[in-house]
Amino acid sequence: MTVRRAERSSPGRPARLGVAGLCAALLGVGGLASCGGGGDNPLGNPPTIANPGGSSGQHLSYAYFQRCVYPILIAPLQINQSGNISTNTCAASGCHDDGAGTGGAFRVVAGATAVDVANPANTPDVIRATAMYRNFFSAQGSTLIGSPTQSRLLTKPLVLQVLHGGGQIFIDQQDPNARVFQYWISRPVPQGADEFSTAAYSMFTPADPNTGTCNTQ
Repeated sequence: MTVRRAERSSPGRPARLGVAGLCAALLGVGGLASCGGGGDNPLGNPPTIANPGGSSGQHLSYAYFQRCVYPILIAPLQINQSGNISTNTCAASGCHDDGAGTGGAFRVVAGATAVDVANPANTPDVIRATAMYRNFFSAQGSTLIGSPTQSRLLTKPLVLQVLHGGGQIFIDQQDPNARVFQYWISRPVPQGADEFSTAAYSMFTPADPNTGTCNTQ
């Protein structure tokens, strides 16, 4: 998995912001104490995420989300807001936390337990009843499947033609964590398959959803 830990920027080079700065980046702006979502904050997220409608009927991979995307959402990563360096997570209270978040419709249940997708006992119905699946469902709902640059899950932290209450998290689309998001969104499972399709195991090297590393290209 790709998770960039806190590191200081070099002189003359802008600091790279972590995904977790979806929230805490606002802490250094005008005394605001949340990630947006309402009130008088002009950078606040709307109460719902309005992605363009998709027509393929496809799903993204649950296995790749669980192993590769979710760790980024809960990792304490570096935030740079107007030169102020701090760390926080996307799942922090007041940001995208499932219970106390104010950062729009996208929510994260921190501490969700990973599910062994290779265990036959973990049927789709079993997995869909877990907190991890709630995270997957919320994240997938913040995407236009197959189109990363039209998906709020990516364009918000990039501030790519859209405002983001948490500020700019990824400097550009080559950020290692941004590439994980892009890879996941751009590779839906085959038409007609559900989100647990073993065809998505090729997204790991080796092709094992429990031990494989996360491919990004």
